[in-house]
Amino acid sequence: MSNFLASINYNSWILHVLLVFPLLGAVAVFLSPAALAKRLAFAVTLLEFLLSLGLWWSVNTSNGTMELMQTIPWIPQWGISYAVGIDGISLTMVLLTTMLMPLCVLGSFAAITEREPGYYALLLVLTTGMIGVFIAMDMFLFYVFWEVMLVPMYFLIGVWGGKNRLYAALKFFIYTMAGSLLMLVAILVMVRVAAVMGDGKVSFSYFHLLQYAQSPIMGRIAPWLFLAFFLAFAIKVPLFPFHTWLPDAHVEAPTAGSVILASVLLKMGTYGFIRFAIPFFPGVAFSTFVTNTVVTLAVIGVVYGALVAMVQPDIKKLVAYSSVSHLGFAVLGIWAASVQGVQGALMVMIGHGFSTGALFFLIGMIYERRHTREINAYGGLARVVPIFSLILTVVALASIGLPGLNGFVGEFLVLIGSFRIYPYATGIATTGVIFAAAYMLWALQRIIFNKLDKPANEVIPDLNRRELAVLIPLLIGIVWMGLYPKPVLDKIEPAARRYILMTKGLVVPGDDVIRTKGASQ
Repeated sequence: MSNFLASINYNSWILHVLLVFPLLGAVAVFLSPAALAKRLAFAVTLLEFLLSLGLWWSVNTSNGTMELMQTIPWIPQWGISYAVGIDGISLTMVLLTTMLMPLCVLGSFAAITEREPGYYALLLVLTTGMIGVFIAMDMFLFYVFWEVMLVPMYFLIGVWGGKNRLYAALKFFIYTMAGSLLMLVAILVMVRVAAVMGDGKVSFSYFHLLQYAQSPIMGRIAPWLFLAFFLAFAIKVPLFPFHTWLPDAHVEAPTAGSVILASVLLKMGTYGFIRFAIPFFPGVAFSTFVTNTVVTLAVIGVVYGALVAMVQPDIKKLVAYSSVSHLGFAVLGIWAASVQGVQGALMVMIGHGFSTGALFFLIGMIYERRHTREINAYGGLARVVPIFSLILTVVALASIGLPGLNGFVGEFLVLIGSFRIYPYATGIATTGVIFAAAYMLWALQRIIFNKLDKPANEVIPDLNRRELAVLIPLLIGIVWMGLYPKPVLDKIEPAARRYILMTKGLVVPGDDVIRTKGASQ
């Protein structure tokens, strides 16, 4: 199969299809009867994943540059184009997205019983928005996709969420929109300054703006522009103290919404740092003040997220706060700007998508049986639902970074890559691994071990075939990335090295030429 997929010429159409196909599927799903909607949505997302899988063999990631570039004039009088491309970093994010979406649809079959066509249509629209963010090479197009994914997630939480869903949806919307508007202003200012520097040429092209981002005129306002980008991405991560929207959104969202939030949407913040904020303004991003501030916030996030997770009575909120801790490691690795640190950050992002996504699926499955997320409502489940308990144990161990499972690889690389540059901060962040073991193992003890002393837990059915079909692909990913991460590391290493060169001003923007810092373009 791999030879067949590698033989297909993806250059001319695949990225366009990955964006358009879910939208067409959303229309068909929305217009279909409720009984057919979920099956049609599953077929669309599964075909989307199979189409995207060929990218693994078709995209040449060896140079770390953007591949499959396509640029089509969209609004030429404003310098706006439909421009897309993909490299090793965005490749892994796209595949993570397309792999999770059919699992999210399949995992919703029993939980969603009202307004099914609308629910599954929104999941498909969200798919287009998420993929678009990872492959957009025009800043206006990127902003459009960034906002497109906000709308379906707002409705998924607000319509199909829990008791306080409207509050959580509004909080999520306001936080994200505030950051987005600041980023839009920064983009417009950059376009204007680049036009002045470039003989009046107006362009939203990523490479065009990258070329002028470090010009003398831009340099005077660069700190403010970086701040706007930083806030937009820090809110999305979310980096402490911009994290307060996350626990509410996770707790109130339906299971698929929580999985998508944790596994994909949070990664857009760290992706934004790597792709936009830091390459545009490396001088500001790695200034002493900004570096000390960001590293401090990342370390606080690691420790604070773990400590707060430890005292949560709600298992879903516990996992939500654990995400704050895990993504703190990713930010630390990004600002380390070493090969190991950046690769580790990307592995944390991917691994977190597998393990935390699986945790939210498991929480949703047990919630459907007992209709409570309170940890104290359980106990002794290993005697009643052994398959569920076994999978929960494996996924929890992956989340806390047990060697041999995916969580270990990313955190180990981040700590190795960051220690030489930030030894004290890295030392403090290491305690987050200990705290993670404490909160996750303690929760496991109270849920699946201890006494089976509640009658309602004695009649819980174990996982069925559909639920196993959702979890087994994630388990395969967890074990594969823990035991043999080399294929993924090989894919992302060239792009990680190029990112590091860009942070040091050693890469000509939009070109493959390596230059000495300060050399003329």
